[in-house]
Amino acid sequence: MKSAKFFIVALLFAVILAVLGTTPPRPASIDTSPDAFSASRAMVDVERIARAPHPSGSAEHAALRGYLMQRLGQLGLTVRTQEGQFPADARAELNRRSRGTEAGIPLTNVLGLLRGTDPSLPAVALMAHYDSVPGSPAAADDGAGVASILETLRALSLDRERKRDVLVILTDGEESGLLGARMFFEHAAEARRIGGIINLETRGGGGKANLFQTSALNGDVARLWADTAPHPAGTSLATFIYSVLPNDTDLTVALPHGYPAWNFAFIGRPGLYHSPLATAANLDRGSLQQMGEQTLELTRALVHSRELPGRAPDIVFFDVFGLFVVHYAPWWGWVMLAIGFAGYAALAARRFEPMPFLGGVARMLGVVIVAAAVLQGLNYLSQGSGPSDYYDRLAAIPKLQVMALLVGIDVTLLLAASGPTTRSGEAGMVLPLWLAGAVMQFLAPTAAYVLTVPLMLAGIAAWPWLRDGRAGRAVQVVVAAVVGGYALMLGYALMQAVGAAMPMVTALPLALLCMVFVPLRPVLRGQVARIASGGFLLLALAMALWVRWDGPAPTVPTYNQTRSLGIKG
Repeated sequence: MKSAKFFIVALLFAVILAVLGTTPPRPASIDTSPDAFSASRAMVDVERIARAPHPSGSAEHAALRGYLMQRLGQLGLTVRTQEGQFPADARAELNRRSRGTEAGIPLTNVLGLLRGTDPSLPAVALMAHYDSVPGSPAAADDGAGVASILETLRALSLDRERKRDVLVILTDGEESGLLGARMFFEHAAEARRIGGIINLETRGGGGKANLFQTSALNGDVARLWADTAPHPAGTSLATFIYSVLPNDTDLTVALPHGYPAWNFAFIGRPGLYHSPLATAANLDRGSLQQMGEQTLELTRALVHSRELPGRAPDIVFFDVFGLFVVHYAPWWGWVMLAIGFAGYAALAARRFEPMPFLGGVARMLGVVIVAAAVLQGLNYLSQGSGPSDYYDRLAAIPKLQVMALLVGIDVTLLLAASGPTTRSGEAGMVLPLWLAGAVMQFLAPTAAYVLTVPLMLAGIAAWPWLRDGRAGRAVQVVVAAVVGGYALMLGYALMQAVGAAMPMVTALPLALLCMVFVPLRPVLRGQVARIASGGFLLLALAMALWVRWDGPAPTVPTYNQTRSLGIKG
């Protein structure tokens, strides 16, 4: 019973921390301090931007362009447009999506300049796109980005001491292949004045607004963000993953020019991506607040600085449940691995038992392999007989997250609930994770913290001199709560990012949960654990079948075949 109490307390606090770490801040009211960012004020612009779909070349797009130019002028900016034309292939694709027959579609960027006291200094650029896909009001993608820039400019315009100019780039044709960004960085004279650039994007309608991409050699770039973000959200894991993915935003076009750069986006409420339901009413105002306040404070620091961040060796960085940022040189990962190894080695050395040790290794490998295999199998089952539709799968992510949670409980009950019961067994369970952490530290040191930090904390809690006293149990509970909260948060984020195609990635956070909770768990009899495991597996199967047999989501874009045909894939 005593173990059960410790287990429950740790699990409760882990859930609380996970909720804290995945929840955006509360939106500031409309009467908040004039020099602060207010999502309530920014929503006035979002509501205008998202009053109707505004794809490039449409009458609504032209009307929105007029509104944005007027707003920029009211804020004291010098405003101009940059004109061009859609290339033939992009024009044909946009006509297909919008069921149009336009012989020519104009490509028009909106550029604005807010002057500082020293125009000789390189300018700070704020960039977002103002076109939408056909059929979507685009309150998030990218109404939230444009509105964040407007509210940032309003606050900055009150500061008469800012040194640097602020250049605003509202691009056209982003949804058709980054056309406006390409035109700007190839031909606009203003591109040569930029000293640093912030880009704002979304893929969904809510969630935390994360710093997910930076310029290369980002040590100084990441440190400046860490020092300025009021409610920070961002990790070097995200920047590493994004650097190896084929995904693009407008910032992709800017990065080869060598500017220090920051890219913010939120990807929660994923079904609202390019959706006809992506209205102002459905936008998470907390996400808008977090995006805007990070943009404002970072821009404020840049416009007052005599020197912009330079190129410096990459660092490890991550926010701690949205409260503050930890950052350090990558080589510290080896120190963390050494601490973790030492703790578990000392634990096992008290009375080393080879068979329980090997049994622990087998259990952890089983947890990872079985969980990954079951998740992928259920994912295939959930997709239907034909090719899966990208947008429909995005809409299914909340159900797939529940499916992944059920599978995690199922596998844990089956493979970890009844053992190990010895210290050698615990050390054996950690060995596969430690080896994975060493490989990750060698190959991707800025992303390896997902393993090295939990291994270090768990290793500290494993030291025998702690285990043998009351303080040791308290340390175990704290470590389990912190690592468990992070693991739950990581699993949630991974499912939002890639869960529609690869839910097996949640086997990693599941392994972290097992590492820190197995020493605290109440031991269940094998038969009880197997029966409970079977029940959770049946629930996960039911969830997969629900996704498979459910009709196309109402959030699917209007131009999408799944929606037009009324089929899943």
